[in-house]
Amino acid sequence: MRYIEWFVLFCLGACGTALANFIGYGVSFMDSIPGLLVLLVISMIAVALVKLLPLKLPIVAYCSIIGLLVASPISPVRDFVIQVASNINFTAPFTMVGAFAGLAISDQLKTFIKQGWKILIVGIFVMTGTFLGSCIWDQLLLTVAGAI
Repeated sequence: MRYIEWFVLFCLGACGTALANFIGYGVSFMDSIPGLLVLLVISMIAVALVKLLPLKLPIVAYCSIIGLLVASPISPVRDFVIQVASNINFTAPFTMVGAFAGLAISDQLKTFIKQGWKILIVGIFVMTGTFLGSCIWDQLLLTVAGAI
C-alpha cells in the first residue's frame, strides 16, 4: 500500500478510537486529538521504516520500538507523549481491531469453513492456553513483586 492509503486508514482508525474513547470512557474528542495525533505519527513512522529499512519486522514491532523510544527517559518529548497518550484509553481501540479483523477474514470465509470442526478445537485450546498462561504469569509476577 502507498503511504497515503496507510494515512487514510490510520485516520479512520483514530476516528473510531476517539469515538470509542468518548462513548466508553467519557473522554472528549478535543482531549483525545493530541494523543491520537502522536499515535498517528508513530504509526506512520513505523510504516516508513518497514518500507525503508532492510530489517523486515512487522509494523507493530516498529510501533512498539518507536513508542518505547519516545516515552523513554532519554527522549526530549517524553513528558508530552506520556501526557497526551494518557488521555487515550487503550482498550478503546479494541473495538476497531475487532471490526478490522472481521473484515479481514470475511473474504476468506470459505477457506476458514474448509478447515472443518478441527479449527474450532484448536482455537479453543489456543485461547484457553493464552488466557491461563497470562493468568499464571501475572500471578507469579505479582507474587514476586509483593503486590498480592
